[in-house]
Order: sequence, then structure tokens, then C-alpha cells
Amino acid sequence: MTSTGHDEDDRYDLVIVGGGSGNSIVDERFAGQRVLIVDDGEHFGGTCLNAGCIPTKMLVHVADLAADTRDAPALGLRTTVDAVDWPAIAARVFGRIDAISEGGREWRESGMEGVTLLRESVGFEAPGVLVTASGQRIHADRVVLAAGSRPRPLPAAYTPDPAIHDSDSIMRIAELPSSLLIVGGGYVAAEFAHVFSHLGVQVTQIARSSRLLGTLDEDVSTRFTTLARTQWDVITDCEVEEIERDGALLRSRLASGHLVETEAVLVALGRVPNSDTLAVVNAGYDLHEDGRVVVDDRQRVLAGGEPVPGVFALGDISAEHSLKHVANHQARVVQHNLLHPDDLVGGTPGPVPQAVFSRPQIGAFGLTEAEAREAGPVVTIEQPYSSTAWGWALEDTTSFCKLVVDRATAARSSARTSSARTRRRSSSRCCRRRASASA
Repeated sequence: MTSTGHDEDDRYDLVIVGGGSGNSIVDERFAGQRVLIVDDGEHFGGTCLNAGCIPTKMLVHVADLAADTRDAPALGLRTTVDAVDWPAIAARVFGRIDAISEGGREWRESGMEGVTLLRESVGFEAPGVLVTASGQRIHADRVVLAAGSRPRPLPAAYTPDPAIHDSDSIMRIAELPSSLLIVGGGYVAAEFAHVFSHLGVQVTQIARSSRLLGTLDEDVSTRFTTLARTQWDVITDCEVEEIERDGALLRSRLASGHLVETEAVLVALGRVPNSDTLAVVNAGYDLHEDGRVVVDDRQRVLAGGEPVPGVFALGDISAEHSLKHVANHQARVVQHNLLHPDDLVGGTPGPVPQAVFSRPQIGAFGLTEAEAREAGPVVTIEQPYSSTAWGWALEDTTSFCKLVVDRATAARSSARTSSARTRRRSSSRCCRRRASASA
């Protein structure tokens, strides 16, 4: 059922703040408990479903088809992209996603006895006590913080404008702009640069560092930056100091003094955990410098360095890796520990596979070469795809695979792939390599 809010205090056996991976915790094994799930998002189901993994990959697939079509004449196919129907593309993506989101919301409202869905923001007043925006006070015997993260707010120097977007709003624009400035050099910026440039938008990407995807292995990010420059405009070692409207265009002033004029701007400067909107400081919980809630290996929230009984956190609000498969793994750990408080299990997943769905696509796990060398002597092995039958047949001269191996134990420390033609392969390849490293 849905909570309508009232003046008297409410007590629950379990409160879960967040409707993404945290929503998956409650099943029939929680029957007989009074459970509250809090999600105040416009669309129920969390970031991955509504504004992350799924819609972006659906858009990436369309961009891949457009890029392949333009590349096909080199292989003897006379193909062209005659037009891009963005409203139809967006309708397909969100027509499917919004239906899933709405179905999930309806099921949570009425699908399980004893479970209440609250569509309102909450914040801590004290340990175990939350207050809704309307003033309802909630007492919780146990709490799971799974409120995720949000796009980093726009810098103060950027004059607010309907055509300045974050990574959530850019996917739901009504029409494609003719030109787009993307501020940021991370994976979100890289994926959207691929999507919009190959759908016919004139894209300019600006990054503060000297390389795009600078947190990845240097060889990989250097190669990616080089290839990105062949597909869209890339400006590195620079920042946008000011954005103002000038008629039909947005004028972005760079630190170099240059001006970039575009119809729209996407600010993709990363994400911030929602610990501040939950006012977790009022509960006395420990925070990392970046705002993530501190947890131990059993996903228990810490206060003063000690685990707080019955309080857990998972996903972007606490995790080192902002990835859906990490959050899902942690949700399973929290679920077990809620059901079996006398038999707690750990939540360390080991090396975490990562992927960047741009062009080229990148798959990776483990340490970068620089990080591995800090830990001890290593051996690196790099293999260009062009030296394999697959790469030679496709005339692929830019893709490669790189392994970093611990010299002393011969254990694989990390693996990287960078290829424009590894779609639907990168993730499984990285998972197999993770298993090899663990073995």
C-alpha cells in the first residue's frame, strides 16, 4: 500500500531508503514484518532502470548501428543514414522503461502484505528516526540506506537554462540539438559523446585532464582519446568557466579564453552520493570525504568506526564502484544479514568488471598498470587485435587487449580491452578474466 502521511509517529521493523537495488531485498521471507520502502524519485526503480545502464545502452545500440552503417561502405556495402528520428528513438526507449517502472511501483504498492511504499523524501532526525518532508516521524528498528547518487550539481558559474542538461535530463529531450557541448571526461560523458555524435549532432567534449577516461589504464585512456578525436571535437586540459545564453545559442567561455557556441550543453561531471539529502550526519554515521557512507565488509554502517546494529548501506551511497552489479551483490549480502543476524556474511566482491559503452568500447577489471606497479613487480602483456584472425579479417588496427600479471605469483592483476567491435563481448570476457584472477 502507499503511505499518505499523518501526524502520529510510525514504527517499522525495517525501513529501506531507495527503490533501486534496495527494493530487491524484500521478498516473502520478510512476511510478518512491517516494512517501509521509501522512494521519492519521479520514476520508480532506481538510476539503472530509469536514467542509467538500461536507457543509455538502448541509445548506444542505436548509435552503434548508425556508426556501423557509415563505416560499411569500406567493406563494400553501399549504406547511408538518411535521417534520425529522435522522437521515435526516445519513445521506444522510455515507452518500454517507463512501463517497467510503473509496473514495479504498482506491485510494491499492493503486491505484499505488510510492505508500504512511501513516495516522499526523508531525512534523519536522530539514529533510527527519520522525518518526511511533510513532517511525519518514522521510527525504524532496522534501516537500509540504498538511496543512490545523483548527477553532480551544475557549477555556480553556469547560468541555469533549460538547454543545460545533466545526464538524467539529456535522454528525455524532445528533439536533437544541432550542436552539443559535453563538459566532462568520464565514462558518462564518453558514452553520450558517442550517442549524439553518431546520431548527427555536432559534439564538442571538454575535459580538465589531458586524457579522456583518465581513471582508466593510461594506455587505454590514451588510445581512447586519440580515437575519440577522429569522431567528435575533443578539447583537453581545459575547463568551462561560464555559460550564458546568447539568442538561440548557449555561449560557453573556456579557461583558455575561447568561446564555444552550441544549442545545448550536457554537464557530466560525475555523481554525488545522496547522503546529504538523507541528513545522515544527524544520525552520527561516518562519511568518506566524498560523502559516501562508511560501511564494513558486511555492509554495516559505521559510527565512530564501529558498526551500528541493524543499519546497513549499499550501492552508490556507500560503494567504491558506482555499478549496478555491485549494488545488486551488496543487496544480496544485506538481505542475508537482515534475515540471519547471527550468521553475517561479507560483501567484498573481488575485482569488479567495468565497461565503457562508447566507440571504441572498453572492458576492464582490477588495477591499472600504474596501480599494480605500486603494489609490486608486474609483467604486462599487450596484444593488438590486428594480430589475431578476427582483428585481421575486420581490418581492425586500433583495438587491443592488455593484461597485467603479478610477477611473483603469476596471478592476473587486471585485464583491459579496447575495441570498436567487442560489443556484447566485453562484459563476458572481463567476467571470465576475473574468475581466472581469483583462481
